[in-house]
Amino acid sequence: MSKLTGKVAIVTGASKGIGADIAKGLAKEGASVVVNYASSKEGADKVVAEITKAGGKAVAVQGDVAKEADVNRIFAETKKSFGKLDVLVNNAGVYQFAPIEEVSTELFSRLFNTNVLGTLLASREAVKLFGEDGGSIINIGSAATEINVPTSSVYTATKGAVDSITAVLSKELGPKKVRVNSINPGMVETEGVHTAGFIGTDFQKNFEAQTPLGRIGQVGDITPLAVFLASSDSGWLTGETLVASGGLR
Repeated sequence: MSKLTGKVAIVTGASKGIGADIAKGLAKEGASVVVNYASSKEGADKVVAEITKAGGKAVAVQGDVAKEADVNRIFAETKKSFGKLDVLVNNAGVYQFAPIEEVSTELFSRLFNTNVLGTLLASREAVKLFGEDGGSIINIGSAATEINVPTSSVYTATKGAVDSITAVLSKELGPKKVRVNSINPGMVETEGVHTAGFIGTDFQKNFEAQTPLGRIGQVGDITPLAVFLASSDSGWLTGETLVASGGLR
């Protein structure tokens, strides 16, 4: 039997990148997966198609986690489709770097509403849907909180908040058998990183030069950690932050 047979998982921001790979990884281990997306229906439908073609179960559900009504709908659709929830992966996130002179209320609100408020709202609804056996919340933080990259003050602040949310909720929800852990990736090659123009630049080379394992990450480096945290293999772990950065600190 696969590690997640009979489980139901929501992965937010799962139309591409780390989220898409995690969704496919959870499904491969037997979970039925809700593939959430904010704007890329095409990407989410492609992830669902790959999962179902491989014999898994998945549905795509639109929703912007920064909007309370959308979050409520994501969880209502999950209950309608699968009847329960066992795993939530808070992966949806946005990032933008800016020097302090360019920090604005708009930048702050956009990043905090998705990365922090979205994590809180989704976690709130997950707790309502988890059964008597509890569940697993997996937050996708960032090694930025270890590295403190110049010009990332707002983004790193959001991920510092995610670290704190992980620690607090692990204690708050432990009595309900809900485990809360975080995966904090370093630089990972995704569509978003390509779009941002980081690949092949001095920025990437600088990261690799400082990384003990000598390379940036791939999505396949992160997914096995999510499968582990979603499964009973990690049943005695909560409040943990796994820094998946190739050793970069």
